[in-house]
Amino acid sequence: MEILFYLSVALIIYVYAGYPVLLLLMKHLRGQRLHRQQEIEPKVTLIISAYNEEDVIAKKLKNSLELDYPADKLEIIVISDQSSDATDEIVQGFADRGVKLHRMSERGGKTMGLNAVVPNAEGEIVIFSDANAMYDRNVVRMMVRNFADSEVGAVTGESRYAIDEGDTSTDSENLYWRYELALKRMESGLGSLVGGDGAIYAIRQKLYRQLNPSDLSDFVNPLQIVVQGYRNVYEGEAFSYEKGGESFEKEFRRKVRIVNRAWRGMMSMRQLLNPLRYGFFAIQAISHKLLRWLVPVFMVCAFVSNLFLVEVEPFYRVMVLLQSAFYLFAGIGLLKREQTEISKIFYVPYYFCLVNWASLKGILENYQGHTYTVWNTVRER
Repeated sequence: MEILFYLSVALIIYVYAGYPVLLLLMKHLRGQRLHRQQEIEPKVTLIISAYNEEDVIAKKLKNSLELDYPADKLEIIVISDQSSDATDEIVQGFADRGVKLHRMSERGGKTMGLNAVVPNAEGEIVIFSDANAMYDRNVVRMMVRNFADSEVGAVTGESRYAIDEGDTSTDSENLYWRYELALKRMESGLGSLVGGDGAIYAIRQKLYRQLNPSDLSDFVNPLQIVVQGYRNVYEGEAFSYEKGGESFEKEFRRKVRIVNRAWRGMMSMRQLLNPLRYGFFAIQAISHKLLRWLVPVFMVCAFVSNLFLVEVEPFYRVMVLLQSAFYLFAGIGLLKREQTEISKIFYVPYYFCLVNWASLKGILENYQGHTYTVWNTVRER
């Protein structure tokens, strides 16, 4: 029980604190792996995935048409996954400005849509976006300049979440993303970051490979590019802005779906977990993704083993009290989740537990045969 307790606690600490320290250490030992950036203007295809996005698609298309890039070199395609609202009609209203609509013949999810459209894209570079992701005007230029380096096969930009007053879910999401972005910067500096960002990432069109319908495209596709010997780098000056899920429950459902699909994708790309073949990138994938998703298992093991050790010595009694207090605060955060303002002492533990319970639920559902292929808007209508 002592071994289980210390191992579980050590793994939790490693995932959230040890791994960033390891990245810093590797940066010190190996140095920053730079890549060439140059102002270039290749043909670019911007693909926007949409399902029932009548509330935001017009704004997104106006935003896309105002991007600082030559109009004759920017192809804009909207993939409608059998939208049943006015999305398609709104997109067709932009046809005279060059926007193309690809309506799927049957609803199959975002990944199926990309499989159908990307191989026929005119652009040498393909940028993937969501209907609610509004781009900074310079996004395309900032993204494509990285492809001046022949070793770069994918580029991931930066998502930023708008915070409304009292929107504690999005506030928590921003805390989480600031931590994630720090990891991305360090991983990119060492070679490649693990995964992309569905709202804002780009690839060389020739490197796209067909995906399984249940694959999380912005996770598996960049991994496929790394397997092909190219880098996935981070572009910190390409910004995408969007609203968060607006409630903890909506964010929970979104994260369950993401982990379910990402876990399945990681298992299909498990060769990347071999350090003998893929070097330090395998350590990154194990640390940043695999172990991160397993943190809820380590949390359960740490608490249960601690309960068996309370009579051994005072240290274990203190530890079980600290763990109990943490989960108590998380429980209070759960009860206060509908309030407009929640003290950080409550909502940080609650959000931490929420994210990790979502990971565990996503993994368990995967092995129960539950897969997610289609996508539903998580935002309020």
